[in-house]
Amino acid sequence: MAGRATLNPVAIDDTRWEHGNVFLDASRSIRLHYIDCLPPKPAVGAILLVHGFPQTSYQFRHVITPLSDAGYRVIAPDYRGAGESSHPKTGFDKTTIANDLHTLVYSVLDIGGMIAHAYALHHASDTKSVMWGECPLPGADPYESGFKYSPGMWHFTFQQQLDLPEALVYGREKIYLKHFYDRLCVNPAGITSRDLEHYATNFAMPGAMRCGFELYRAFPQDAEDNLQWLKKNGKSGIPAAALDGDRSLLLEVAEAQTRQFYEQWEVITVQGSGHWTAEENPEDFVRKVLGFVQKHD
Repeated sequence: MAGRATLNPVAIDDTRWEHGNVFLDASRSIRLHYIDCLPPKPAVGAILLVHGFPQTSYQFRHVITPLSDAGYRVIAPDYRGAGESSHPKTGFDKTTIANDLHTLVYSVLDIGGMIAHAYALHHASDTKSVMWGECPLPGADPYESGFKYSPGMWHFTFQQQLDLPEALVYGREKIYLKHFYDRLCVNPAGITSRDLEHYATNFAMPGAMRCGFELYRAFPQDAEDNLQWLKKNGKSGIPAAALDGDRSLLLEVAEAQTRQFYEQWEVITVQGSGHWTAEENPEDFVRKVLGFVQKHD
């Protein structure tokens, strides 16, 4: 297949990675795990990588060091409820999660897809540019006009049901996750059996799948937050790019929803990729991210 990347899952340069854990509140109830990778020379800026569901910061294992080699400090956290971070019962609306990450980046580290969008809207003064994609945005016209009910998006409805997904998936996390990855992938080399084991172990932790489902149950609140922000502020002036796989179902809504919320926008595609862009073609992912970010430094 043209554009397909052949990956060696062992060849990951993590020698400059620092793993950290920080508490975001005085009660120490919310802890975030993160990877921090400093460049080999003074940083020209910082790149915050925000994973989606059902993934963790592990999603970016192939791209953290190459992005850092280009001169950027790269931060890849596990947001609340995922990976090695806390698994709380509340706080899964995307504004709250974006505020978590802002606290991590600016208050703790002191560096100057739905979550990235919320981050850019609510922390515009601290954001030079934003790339987000591979998600239909709650509140945006394509999402509300019915895309969320299309056959490829059936999991949106399933995962918003109360208690049922947890009951059906318990003890079968690996089966469910493999179906999730395979269904949205066009390059099976991107997520190997070893990677599946890593994700399955993470999401079999107590509360992990519940937290993932709560992200979807918060979509009605996310839609309200997004539309209220747009009504109050108008389109954002931050340069924005929808970053999608060139063979992804979600490319269908990328232009319309990005144009609805941003004055400066473009659609950028990762070649030979479905939904899991940083894993299916990490080389082109790095190339496209750097091309956009460097243009707006």
